[in-house]
Amino acid sequence: MKKVVLYTDGACSYNPGPGGWGAILIYKKNQKELSGGEQNTTNNQMELLAIIKGLEALREPCIVNVFSDSAYVVNAFEKEWIENWIKNSWKTANKKDVANRELWQKLLELMKIHKVKFHKVKGHSQDKLNNRCDELARNEVEKFTKPLIE
Repeated sequence: MKKVVLYTDGACSYNPGPGGWGAILIYKKNQKELSGGEQNTTNNQMELLAIIKGLEALREPCIVNVFSDSAYVVNAFEKEWIENWIKNSWKTANKKDVANRELWQKLLELMKIHKVKFHKVKGHSQDKLNNRCDELARNEVEKFTKPLIE
């Protein structure tokens, strides 16, 4: 299996509000940037969507190292929250419905195709690729927040 690196980030103005996501796929010396956004969303939804869109862009099963500054996403896997949510019929420890269930389920489907490992990076720091993903995501937010005529 090919080894791929996926950097991701999400951004949102107001939360909920206009949001964007950015992803960078790296295979050997090749690098591909992806981004998109939605008019009414949350930061957590954009963080998840960045990973989903990055994985969907892969044309074959890969070993993927995902680098994200989202504790929400990384902890769901590293601290086994997601396993507990599934065991508890998509309920949190507080017995509330898990937020963004449909996105989590989509991510889990993609993780059946790809072998995925999550890595937490510090956001807004010296990590050049994380900063670039943040820039891609914020640029998408601006598409919804900038006036059409200047």
